[in-house]
Amino acid sequence: MKTAATLTLDVFGKRMLAVRSGTEWKLFQVGSDGKRMPIESIAIPPQSTRDEVVRYLGDLFHEWATESHPDVRVLR
Repeated sequence: MKTAATLTLDVFGKRMLAVRSGTEWKLFQVGSDGKRMPIESIAIPPQSTRDEVVRYLGDLFHEWATESHPDVRVLR
């Protein structure tokens, strides 16, 4: 069994978590209280690497970009 990989992300000012378990990525929005809300409408391609996940989310959510939040950043 593979271990889960987790990416904590700033997606144009919104905090998200991408969690890989086995061959599947799951995406969550993280509230100000730290609670995770699944974003089931977004399917990250299962073969995506960490860098590809960042680029993919940048492509999907580019309309959220602002001067103060111009990109997607990995926080940890």
